Amino acid sequence: MEAGSKAVELLVSNDVKAAEGFSKEISSFNTERRSIDRSITSEAMRMISENQRSVNARTTVLYNPSWKKGVIGIVASRLIETYYRPTVILTESNGFATGSARSVQGYDLYQAIEACSDLLESFGGHMFAAGLTLKKENIQPFIERFEQFVNSTITEDQLLPRVSIDTELAFNEINEEFFKIMSQFQPFGPENMSPIFVSRNVFDTGSGKMVGSSGEHLKLDLCQDSLTVKSIPAIAFNQADHFEYIKDGNPFDICYSIEMNEFRGNRNLQINIRDIRTPEDR
Repeated sequence: MEAGSKAVELLVSNDVKAAEGFSKEISSFNTERRSIDRSITSEAMRMISENQRSVNARTTVLYNPSWKKGVIGIVASRLIETYYRPTVILTESNGFATGSARSVQGYDLYQAIEACSDLLESFGGHMFAAGLTLKKENIQPFIERFEQFVNSTITEDQLLPRVSIDTELAFNEINEEFFKIMSQFQPFGPENMSPIFVSRNVFDTGSGKMVGSSGEHLKLDLCQDSLTVKSIPAIAFNQADHFEYIKDGNPFDICYSIEMNEFRGNRNLQINIRDIRTPEDR
């Protein structure tokens, strides 16, 4: 969102008032960054869900010239949490399409991008993350070549998401102070993924519904037995097949990450459900 020199100025400042000013400025940039990256992520998810070819593909490659270059790597990581497959997010910079790529566990993303090198102006990175630049007229050929290469080299096992749970958590432990402490471990990404928690015997309060262009996602309001002081909003991408069971108030188990949802100036904690387990799944 801004030059990294702002953070350096904060760290080396000997003036308390100046440091406070730098701190507030950086905090403002970070708030704006979170809002923008979530907005772009939502737009990218709509682009995928509205394109049947994208839904069924083994890769995600999206381009929008108006997306902020500084957050597209974060967006790529967020999309992998929902659509578990190698992902490239592109925007426009200096007349070229430029972007960030992220991979899934065990798949060599760099090799796949290198296989498309004749379509690229430049690229670099490693097995799990990379950056690339190409002419805009090469975007579609790159989409096709990248999909073809990944499709022929990735295994079914590598396309199967695995959820590694860090610990069990009761709903009454989830609050802004807990989230603040957890956020000190950022940035999250490969080798330092966002913590995943499990909570058991949760249920929807009755306001849950299917959302998305095809009703493929769930928006829920969850409680956990008598331990919950108040309900916690939750989103579950591509898990609408559980709705018939959930809508009747039946208990189920979830694994999830915790995030801060910002919408129209309002901030509230939200659960991002990675998987749902009902008694039928046990």
